Amino acid sequence: MATVVLLRHARSTANNAGRLAGRSPGVELDETGRKQAEGLVERLTAVPVAAVVCSPMLRCEQTIAPLVASRGLTPVTEPSLSEVDYGDWTNRELKELGKEKLWSVVQAHPSAAVFPGGEGLANVQARAVAAVRAHDARITEEHGPSAVWLLCSHGDVLKAILADALGQHLDTFQRIVVNPASVSVVQYTETRPFVLRMNDNGGELASIVPPAPKPADSQDGSQPSEADGIRPGDAVPGGDPGTTA
Repeated sequence: MATVVLLRHARSTANNAGRLAGRSPGVELDETGRKQAEGLVERLTAVPVAAVVCSPMLRCEQTIAPLVASRGLTPVTEPSLSEVDYGDWTNRELKELGKEKLWSVVQAHPSAAVFPGGEGLANVQARAVAAVRAHDARITEEHGPSAVWLLCSHGDVLKAILADALGQHLDTFQRIVVNPASVSVVQYTETRPFVLRMNDNGGELASIVPPAPKPADSQDGSQPSEADGIRPGDAVPGGDPGTTA
């Protein structure tokens, strides 16, 4: 399967104001965020991005704009990757929300958290994971298993996707940190996902590009194969991420 780069949008005016932006219209990148978006072009120079899928929120569209312009790519807008519908919590100050009873549920038992007038975090995970897996299958079919693609979304959405990829219960997802403009990298396989990077805030990304698969007649017999009972995506004892990843 292809490899997906999970990108959180760059810093927004709401991030800098201590407010829960949610789906409030018109939330843009601030000056720092615009610089982060421009820097993404250089960070991904060595990564052949085959496709870009994006939340419909403006701050995500602005984050990917320099990259897609430099690559001549047309992003796919995916509503299922949109920000959490925080309902009545939308656009409120975080210092106010901390006094709500629901705040402690969001911290300790997020799978049970349903925002008043909005959606539950369990629903967020279900829609987001279904979307990323569907796009991953589509892009693999269109561009091959060595393809790398980019998904731009929001903090809680990406944390929910990563919790699923790690095999963690949603109630542990607050242990995951996803900073603005950070990237995490997941490679899905037939047997399990492999999490290759998490909350990477500036390192090189060339090493995430998977090697092109070798033709069957070029194998020298030194590497394990399905003939040995080892399936593509099987983890290797000793710590390697996979036999053919």
